[in-house]
Amino acid sequence: MWWRRNRKGVGAGGAEGAAPAAPSQGPPRFLDPEVLARIGSLELVARAVVEGFISGLHRSPFTGFSTEFAEYRQYNQGDDLRYLDWRLFGRTDRYFIKKYRADTNAQVTLLVDTSGSMRYAGREGAVTKLQYAQFLAASLAHLAARQHDAVGLTAFGADVHTHVPALNRTGHMRTVYGRLSTLEAGGETRLADALHLTADRLTRRGIVVVVSDFYEEPERLAGAFQHLRFRGHDVVAFQVLDPVEAEFDFDDAVLLLEDAETAEQLPVLPDVVARGYRERVAAHLAELRRTAAANRVDFELVRTDSPLDFALTSFLSRRAGK
Repeated sequence: MWWRRNRKGVGAGGAEGAAPAAPSQGPPRFLDPEVLARIGSLELVARAVVEGFISGLHRSPFTGFSTEFAEYRQYNQGDDLRYLDWRLFGRTDRYFIKKYRADTNAQVTLLVDTSGSMRYAGREGAVTKLQYAQFLAASLAHLAARQHDAVGLTAFGADVHTHVPALNRTGHMRTVYGRLSTLEAGGETRLADALHLTADRLTRRGIVVVVSDFYEEPERLAGAFQHLRFRGHDVVAFQVLDPVEAEFDFDDAVLLLEDAETAEQLPVLPDVVARGYRERVAAHLAELRRTAAANRVDFELVRTDSPLDFALTSFLSRRAGK
């Protein structure tokens, strides 16, 4: 059972009195999630994250999300003008097209967990796990769409309640961003069931990206991962955790915790339970990683205080090692 702090015994608004989250890597940047939360438009968030991130990306290890530059060729009538090298034109007064080695069109399906536990934010002003999941999913969607990949969205809690099929057509991304921005957290989760349903529903092989806190039994996930892999999908898993949730770092003498999905409450003594809690969290994470590795699933843990470009860089670096 996974618990969260019940503020003053009323409602479930976060962890009052919790120790501040660990600082983000490096100096504060516009990609910090708490800054992004003030933008308002999920589409603008995605563009800010991806365009800032991609400007320094020279080589992509993720086929279908970005490309590796190969060579130039002379422009021919009918070529896509987006691939014209205008700087080279300024130097030579001739038109050249950039050619790429991995310019493929993939189908990318984003699965976002909206169960009650995703509502958690460990301190005042921090983004919730669902907000971070929305930022991350939107950024990956934009990264895929700019390479002309088909992008789809599935959101789930106790049941799959949102489904946008993967398409590559004008106006489709507005639908993806719109549906993604309206997601709300609540209820229980059946992550493994959602993955099985996705495996049955998708008719074309592609990339399936799961964004969740992964409060699911690893043995149930193993079967779901195997189902997706059997259908030929490349599976990527992002586990989103709040720093307070991961570390259980509270100063209070007594805490009243509330189950985020069932509303069951439990008083605890932090000094007494902290060590056992951390050990169980570490064991759960280790088992998740073993389950993912055994089924050739890329697994990445991200914290809600991490800048979005850190999450993308960490993920793509892991993919580059394949």
